[in-house]
Amino acid sequence: MSTRKRAVVYSLIIINKAGGLVYQRDFHDGLNKLSINDYLVLAGTFHGVHAITRSLTPAALLTSTTPPIPRSALTGIEVLESALFRLTCFQTVSGTKFLLFTEPQQPNVDVIMRKIYELYADYVMKNPFYQLEMPVRCEAFDRHLVGYVRAR
Repeated sequence: MSTRKRAVVYSLIIINKAGGLVYQRDFHDGLNKLSINDYLVLAGTFHGVHAITRSLTPAALLTSTTPPIPRSALTGIEVLESALFRLTCFQTVSGTKFLLFTEPQQPNVDVIMRKIYELYADYVMKNPFYQLEMPVRCEAFDRHLVGYVRAR
């Protein structure tokens, strides 16, 4: 029997292109509970910081590479790491941001993020009742997301 501790996915936040919170889900019982207002502030703050960091790329770096880096390829914060958690941000082409909070040792976060985005595309974006940029209220997405995160 293995005594190896499983890495933990703590939480997922989805932010629309305007910086509004459209989805939040905790996967770990030991987290401090935040109010909905705290999550709204977190989403808006991260959106602003992400936009600022996207514009911080030095101009010399843009022109010194061959071929030059197009402005549209610039990204903001992708990973923020502390001793207690890692925040990974994936931004879609449409500007939606997926923030995944995990343990710092969590391997293959990109694979987890890709699967979460796939579930989002399958159960939210293909839902004829979902309105873009609005809060996600889709039971099938919740069920499959929780099943995937807990089964890994």
